[in-house]
Amino acid sequence: MFHVFAEENIQHAIDAAAASSSSKVVRVHAGTYFPKQTSQALLHLTAVHDGVVLEADGDVVLSGTHSGPDGQTGTTDDVKVNHVVYFGDGISSQTVLRGFRITGAQPGTIFDQSEPPLEPRSRQRELIPGMFFYLDGGAIKIFGRSSPRIMELVIDGNESGLCGGGVSIEHRGLHDQPVQFTSCVFRNNRCPATGSAVDLLEGSLATFENCLFVNNVGNYGMDRIQREYGLSYNAQHGSGALTVFPDSRAEVNRCTFSGNWNGVDDHGRGSVYRNTIFWKNDASDGSRAGDPYEVDVMDASGLRDCWIGGGVSDLRGTIDRSQNRVAAPDPEFDEEFRPQRQGLEDLGYRPLED
Repeated sequence: MFHVFAEENIQHAIDAAAASSSSKVVRVHAGTYFPKQTSQALLHLTAVHDGVVLEADGDVVLSGTHSGPDGQTGTTDDVKVNHVVYFGDGISSQTVLRGFRITGAQPGTIFDQSEPPLEPRSRQRELIPGMFFYLDGGAIKIFGRSSPRIMELVIDGNESGLCGGGVSIEHRGLHDQPVQFTSCVFRNNRCPATGSAVDLLEGSLATFENCLFVNNVGNYGMDRIQREYGLSYNAQHGSGALTVFPDSRAEVNRCTFSGNWNGVDDHGRGSVYRNTIFWKNDASDGSRAGDPYEVDVMDASGLRDCWIGGGVSDLRGTIDRSQNRVAAPDPEFDEEFRPQRQGLEDLGYRPLED
């Protein structure tokens, strides 16, 4: 096992574990770890790192920003990265990220391949980085054939330059397995466009088990993005904390969405939503003509045993009312978003200590 303590270099330990024939486990001990220079990512795991298990021991913070001399973030002296953690092509489910808090990502500043490149250069068209490679995924960017297991993370207070304020998944149709999120909290993440917490770009696949999505906000920069990049998506109502693009698929079980600017928008086919609570996802700055909503799902055939209420519950009218509670009453959350209402014992997120 490889150990990393405060002020030491996590990436060096990841590289050593990747080269080791005896141990692939990197244990990072309590402290805050931040970038020392502006670059693509604080930590990167590509094909050579497949099988590395990166786990936190105690309160470990991975920050996307190192503040300037005055100690305040948001200054011209900030050291920033495009993504706090990057998972590249060739990562299987044997690669694990567990137990960290990831915070402080700000819109990236690096838009060309560093030397050596973050993602090894490929002649395969699907693996040539584009705009979304750089601008999306403040906390975590997942690219190409990449299916890590991400467990027990708190992803909070991150912002990206375009989409996926928390996480961006860009499989480009190359996935063999889904990215797996288990017992993760997505809180207070922001992006000007789609998927304020998690964005599944076209041809991507992910599963979410016992995850909490709360107070994530997107959509606030759509007018600017249309002017600058010619991009427009869900212009009337905006996108959700979780955005699933066409040809992508999500499986969501026992999760909770509350206080976000919209819950879920899913334009894919075959997604599954089970035992999940959507409640008062009504944050908005008024810049979209339409009201915020809980669920905007084109193919709702996989939506079962969900509790949906607090506003516009079913934007498209696709949800089977006989299989779900729509326009549902208050689930009566406690301070950690456990529903206290009788009958909801098997629905929604529960903190790990439960």
